[in-house]
Amino acid sequence: MSDRRLHPGNGRVVLEGFEPSGNETLVAGRAATMGRDAFLLASPEGARDRELLFGDPVTVIDTLPVGAAPMCFVRSHKDGYVGWIEGAAIGAVVAPSHWVAARTTYAYPAPDLKSVPVFPLHMTSPVRVVARAEDWAQIAHAEEAWVPVSHIREIGDWMDPVEAARAYRGTHYIWAGNSGFGLDCSGLVSQVFRAAGLTCPGDSDLQEKMEGQVLGEGDALRACDLIFWKGHVAMATGPDMMIHANATHMMVVEEEIAAAIERIAATDTGAVTLRLRPARRSLSSLVS
Repeated sequence: MSDRRLHPGNGRVVLEGFEPSGNETLVAGRAATMGRDAFLLASPEGARDRELLFGDPVTVIDTLPVGAAPMCFVRSHKDGYVGWIEGAAIGAVVAPSHWVAARTTYAYPAPDLKSVPVFPLHMTSPVRVVARAEDWAQIAHAEEAWVPVSHIREIGDWMDPVEAARAYRGTHYIWAGNSGFGLDCSGLVSQVFRAAGLTCPGDSDLQEKMEGQVLGEGDALRACDLIFWKGHVAMATGPDMMIHANATHMMVVEEEIAAAIERIAATDTGAVTLRLRPARRSLSSLVS
Protein backbone atom coordinates (compact mmCIF):
# COMPACT_ATOMS: atom_id res chain seq x y z
CA MET A 1 0.00 0.00 0.00
CA SER A 2 1.44 3.38 -1.01
CA ASP A 3 2.10 6.11 1.54
CA ARG A 4 -0.60 8.76 1.24
CA ARG A 5 1.92 11.49 2.06
CA LEU A 6 4.09 10.53 -0.91
CA HIS A 7 1.64 9.26 -3.55
CA PRO A 8 0.96 12.18 -5.97
CA GLY A 9 -2.60 11.08 -6.67
CA ASN A 10 -5.87 12.06 -5.04
CA GLY A 11 -8.30 9.47 -6.40
CA ARG A 12 -9.10 11.69 -9.37
CA VAL A 13 -5.72 12.33 -10.98
CA VAL A 14 -2.12 11.22 -10.53
CA LEU A 15 1.13 12.85 -11.62
CA GLU A 16 2.72 11.38 -14.74
CA GLY A 17 5.56 9.00 -13.95
CA PHE A 18 3.73 7.46 -10.98
CA GLU A 19 1.50 4.39 -10.79
CA PRO A 20 -2.22 5.24 -10.72
CA SER A 21 -4.25 4.04 -7.76
CA GLY A 22 -7.71 2.93 -8.90
CA ASN A 23 -9.16 5.07 -11.69
CA GLU A 24 -6.80 8.04 -11.39
CA THR A 25 -6.08 9.87 -14.67
CA LEU A 26 -2.48 10.72 -15.52
CA VAL A 27 -1.73 14.46 -15.65
CA ALA A 28 1.45 16.38 -16.41
CA GLY A 29 1.09 18.92 -13.61
CA ARG A 30 2.55 22.43 -13.74
CA ALA A 31 5.58 23.89 -12.04
CA ALA A 32 5.04 26.62 -9.45
CA THR A 33 6.67 28.25 -6.43
CA MET A 34 5.20 29.01 -3.03
CA GLY A 35 4.34 32.70 -2.81
CA ARG A 36 4.02 32.55 0.97
CA ASP A 37 4.19 30.07 3.84
CA ALA A 38 1.26 27.65 4.12
CA PHE A 39 0.45 24.28 5.65
CA LEU A 40 0.12 21.25 3.42
CA LEU A 41 -3.16 19.50 4.30
CA ALA A 42 -4.16 15.83 4.09
CA SER A 43 -7.43 16.83 2.37
CA PRO A 44 -8.90 20.16 1.17
CA GLU A 45 -10.20 20.89 4.66
CA GLY A 46 -8.14 18.29 6.52
CA ALA A 47 -5.34 18.05 9.06
CA ARG A 48 -1.86 19.53 8.65
CA ASP A 49 0.82 17.22 7.28
CA ARG A 50 3.79 19.61 6.87
CA GLU A 51 4.53 23.26 6.19
CA LEU A 52 5.76 24.72 2.91
CA LEU A 53 7.74 27.96 2.95
CA PHE A 54 7.99 30.96 0.65
CA GLY A 55 10.03 30.01 -2.42
CA ASP A 56 9.61 26.24 -2.07
CA PRO A 57 9.16 24.66 -5.53
CA VAL A 58 6.02 22.56 -6.07
CA THR A 59 4.18 20.79 -8.86
CA VAL A 60 0.46 21.60 -9.02
CA ILE A 61 -1.38 18.38 -9.87
CA ASP A 62 -5.05 19.32 -9.41
CA THR A 63 -7.25 22.27 -8.45
CA LEU A 64 -10.71 22.16 -6.91
CA PRO A 65 -13.09 24.92 -5.79
CA VAL A 66 -13.59 24.78 -2.03
CA GLY A 67 -15.96 27.44 -0.77
CA ALA A 68 -14.99 30.80 -2.22
CA ALA A 69 -11.36 29.90 -2.92
CA PRO A 70 -9.59 27.15 -4.88
CA MET A 71 -7.49 24.48 -3.19
CA CYS A 72 -4.57 22.95 -5.08
CA PHE A 73 -3.25 19.39 -4.81
CA VAL A 74 0.54 19.72 -5.02
CA ARG A 75 3.76 17.77 -4.71
CA SER A 76 6.57 19.44 -2.78
CA HIS A 77 9.97 19.10 -4.45
CA LYS A 78 11.95 19.36 -1.21
CA ASP A 79 10.64 16.15 0.39
CA GLY A 80 8.19 14.59 -2.07
CA TYR A 81 5.21 15.26 0.20
CA VAL A 82 1.83 15.73 -1.44
CA GLY A 83 -1.33 17.39 -0.19
CA TRP A 84 -3.72 20.27 -0.49
CA ILE A 85 -2.81 23.91 -0.15
CA GLU A 86 -4.57 27.23 -0.66
CA GLY A 87 -4.39 28.29 -4.30
CA ALA A 88 -3.71 31.87 -3.18
CA ALA A 89 -0.42 30.73 -1.58
CA ILE A 90 1.00 29.49 -4.91
CA GLY A 91 2.96 31.76 -7.25
CA ALA A 92 4.85 31.65 -10.52
CA VAL A 93 8.08 29.72 -10.97
CA VAL A 94 11.12 31.54 -9.57
CA ALA A 95 14.65 30.21 -10.08
CA PRO A 96 16.44 30.94 -6.78
CA SER A 97 19.95 32.31 -6.43
CA HIS A 98 20.07 32.45 -2.63
CA TRP A 99 18.40 31.01 0.46
CA VAL A 100 17.44 32.48 3.83
CA ALA A 101 20.06 31.60 6.45
CA ALA A 102 18.48 33.41 9.42
CA ARG A 103 15.91 31.59 11.54
CA THR A 104 13.42 34.32 10.61
CA THR A 105 13.79 37.59 8.76
CA TYR A 106 11.41 39.98 6.98
CA ALA A 107 10.96 41.38 3.53
CA TYR A 108 10.70 45.18 3.49
CA PRO A 109 9.10 47.41 0.82
CA ALA A 110 12.34 49.42 0.55
CA PRO A 111 16.00 49.04 1.60
CA ASP A 112 15.20 50.83 4.85
CA LEU A 113 15.08 49.10 8.23
CA LYS A 114 12.54 51.69 9.46
CA SER A 115 10.03 50.76 6.75
CA VAL A 116 7.14 48.48 7.75
CA PRO A 117 7.90 44.80 6.96
CA VAL A 118 5.55 43.23 4.42
CA PHE A 119 6.01 39.47 5.05
CA PRO A 120 8.24 37.04 6.98
CA LEU A 121 10.85 34.69 5.57
CA HIS A 122 12.30 31.64 7.31
CA MET A 123 15.46 29.57 7.18
CA THR A 124 15.88 27.51 3.94
CA SER A 125 13.38 29.64 1.97
CA PRO A 126 14.78 29.95 -1.57
CA VAL A 127 14.86 33.50 -2.99
CA ARG A 128 16.08 35.13 -6.18
CA VAL A 129 18.15 38.30 -5.79
CA VAL A 130 17.39 40.78 -8.57
CA ALA A 131 19.12 43.95 -7.27
CA ARG A 132 21.47 45.22 -4.55
CA ALA A 133 21.62 48.40 -2.50
CA GLU A 134 24.47 48.46 0.01
CA ASP A 135 23.50 46.00 2.78
CA TRP A 136 20.20 45.08 1.15
CA ALA A 137 19.11 42.65 -1.56
CA GLN A 138 15.92 42.96 -3.57
CA ILE A 139 14.24 39.60 -4.14
CA ALA A 140 11.86 38.52 -6.89
CA HIS A 141 8.27 39.11 -5.76
CA ALA A 142 5.04 40.56 -7.15
CA GLU A 143 5.68 43.66 -5.04
CA GLU A 144 8.99 45.32 -4.18
CA ALA A 145 10.67 43.30 -1.43
CA TRP A 146 14.09 43.78 0.19
CA VAL A 147 15.96 41.63 2.72
CA PRO A 148 19.18 42.23 4.67
CA VAL A 149 22.15 40.75 2.81
CA SER A 150 23.43 39.32 6.10
CA HIS A 151 20.34 37.09 6.33
CA ILE A 152 20.83 35.25 3.01
CA ARG A 153 23.48 33.01 1.44
CA GLU A 154 24.14 31.89 -2.10
CA ILE A 155 22.81 28.48 -3.11
CA GLY A 156 25.59 26.02 -2.28
CA ASP A 157 26.94 28.08 0.64
CA TRP A 158 25.47 25.85 3.34
CA MET A 159 25.55 26.05 7.14
CA ASP A 160 27.07 23.75 9.71
CA PRO A 161 24.17 21.57 10.95
CA VAL A 162 24.81 22.30 14.63
CA GLU A 163 24.92 26.04 13.91
CA ALA A 164 21.61 25.75 12.06
CA ALA A 165 20.01 23.70 14.84
CA ARG A 166 21.09 26.09 17.58
CA ALA A 167 19.55 28.99 15.66
CA TYR A 168 16.17 27.42 16.48
CA ARG A 169 16.69 27.21 20.25
CA GLY A 170 13.64 28.66 21.99
CA THR A 171 11.44 28.35 18.89
CA HIS A 172 7.88 27.31 19.76
CA TYR A 173 6.70 23.74 19.20
CA ILE A 174 4.01 23.60 16.50
CA TRP A 175 2.72 20.33 15.06
CA ALA A 176 3.83 19.94 11.41
CA GLY A 177 5.68 23.27 11.52
CA ASN A 178 8.80 24.03 9.49
CA SER A 179 9.29 27.74 10.16
CA GLY A 180 11.06 30.03 12.58
CA PHE A 181 7.65 30.75 14.12
CA GLY A 182 7.25 27.11 15.15
CA LEU A 183 8.17 23.55 14.25
CA ASP A 184 7.93 19.99 15.52
CA CYS A 185 10.65 17.39 16.10
CA SER A 186 10.90 16.14 12.51
CA GLY A 187 10.44 19.67 11.16
CA LEU A 188 13.52 20.78 13.08
CA VAL A 189 15.60 17.88 11.75
CA SER A 190 14.50 18.40 8.16
CA GLN A 191 15.16 22.15 8.34
CA VAL A 192 18.62 21.63 9.83
CA PHE A 193 19.59 19.09 7.18
CA ARG A 194 18.43 21.36 4.35
CA ALA A 195 20.31 24.32 5.82
CA ALA A 196 23.39 22.09 5.72
CA GLY A 197 22.74 21.17 2.08
CA LEU A 198 21.56 17.64 2.87
CA THR A 199 18.43 15.73 1.87
CA CYS A 200 15.93 14.72 4.53
CA PRO A 201 12.35 13.37 4.62
CA GLY A 202 9.64 15.33 6.38
CA ASP A 203 8.47 13.04 9.20
CA SER A 204 10.30 11.04 11.85
CA ASP A 205 9.05 7.62 10.67
CA LEU A 206 10.58 8.33 7.25
CA GLN A 207 13.71 9.87 8.72
CA GLU A 208 14.19 6.65 10.71
CA LYS A 209 14.37 4.77 7.38
CA MET A 210 17.05 7.01 5.88
CA GLU A 211 20.15 5.34 4.53
CA GLY A 212 22.99 5.36 7.03
CA GLN A 213 24.82 3.54 9.82
CA VAL A 214 22.80 2.12 12.69
CA LEU A 215 24.66 2.79 15.92
CA GLY A 216 24.84 0.51 18.94
CA GLU A 217 24.02 1.72 22.43
CA GLY A 218 27.73 1.84 23.28
CA ASP A 219 28.79 3.75 20.14
CA ALA A 220 29.80 7.36 20.71
CA LEU A 221 27.46 9.86 19.09
CA ARG A 222 28.65 12.60 16.77
CA ALA A 223 27.05 15.87 15.77
CA CYS A 224 24.21 15.28 13.27
CA ASP A 225 23.53 11.70 14.45
CA LEU A 226 19.81 11.09 15.02
CA ILE A 227 18.14 9.51 18.05
CA PHE A 228 14.66 8.06 17.60
CA TRP A 229 11.83 7.16 19.93
CA LYS A 230 8.27 6.12 19.08
CA GLY A 231 7.03 9.18 17.18
CA HIS A 232 9.96 11.42 18.17
CA VAL A 233 13.42 12.36 16.93
CA ALA A 234 16.34 14.43 18.23
CA MET A 235 19.69 15.37 16.72
CA ALA A 236 22.98 15.00 18.59
CA THR A 237 25.04 18.19 18.78
CA GLY A 238 27.96 16.27 20.28
CA PRO A 239 28.66 13.03 22.16
CA ASP A 240 26.62 14.05 25.23
CA MET A 241 24.18 16.74 24.01
CA MET A 242 21.16 16.74 21.73
CA ILE A 243 18.65 19.24 20.38
CA HIS A 244 14.96 18.65 19.70
CA ALA A 245 11.58 20.31 19.40
CA ASN A 246 9.35 18.70 22.00
CA ALA A 247 5.93 19.04 23.57
CA THR A 248 7.30 18.76 27.12
CA HIS A 249 9.08 22.11 26.86
CA MET A 250 6.82 23.28 23.99
CA MET A 251 9.93 24.62 22.30
CA VAL A 252 13.31 23.66 20.85
CA VAL A 253 15.82 22.88 23.59
CA GLU A 254 19.39 21.58 23.73
CA GLU A 255 19.97 19.25 26.67
CA GLU A 256 22.03 16.35 27.97
CA ILE A 257 21.26 13.14 26.12
CA ALA A 258 21.35 10.88 29.18
CA ALA A 259 18.94 13.06 31.16
CA ALA A 260 16.56 13.37 28.21
CA ILE A 261 16.54 9.61 27.57
CA GLU A 262 15.76 8.94 31.22
CA ARG A 263 12.94 11.50 31.29
CA ILE A 264 11.38 10.34 28.01
CA ALA A 265 11.59 6.66 29.04
CA ALA A 266 9.21 7.43 31.90
CA THR A 267 6.53 8.69 29.47
CA ASP A 268 4.31 6.93 26.93
CA THR A 269 7.02 7.60 24.32
CA GLY A 270 9.24 5.05 26.02
CA ALA A 271 12.79 3.98 25.26
CA VAL A 272 15.07 4.89 22.36
CA THR A 273 14.23 2.76 19.30
CA LEU A 274 17.17 3.65 17.02
CA ARG A 275 20.39 5.62 16.82
CA LEU A 276 21.30 6.51 13.23
CA ARG A 277 24.24 8.20 11.51
CA PRO A 278 22.51 9.25 8.27
CA ALA A 279 24.34 9.10 4.96
CA ARG A 280 25.02 12.66 3.85
CA ARG A 281 23.30 13.07 0.50
CA SER A 282 23.63 16.44 -1.21
CA LEU A 283 20.50 18.51 -1.57
CA SER A 284 19.09 19.33 -4.99
CA SER A 285 15.39 19.80 -4.26
CA LEU A 286 15.81 23.27 -2.74
CA VAL A 287 16.78 24.59 -6.13
CA SER A 288 14.87 22.42 -8.62
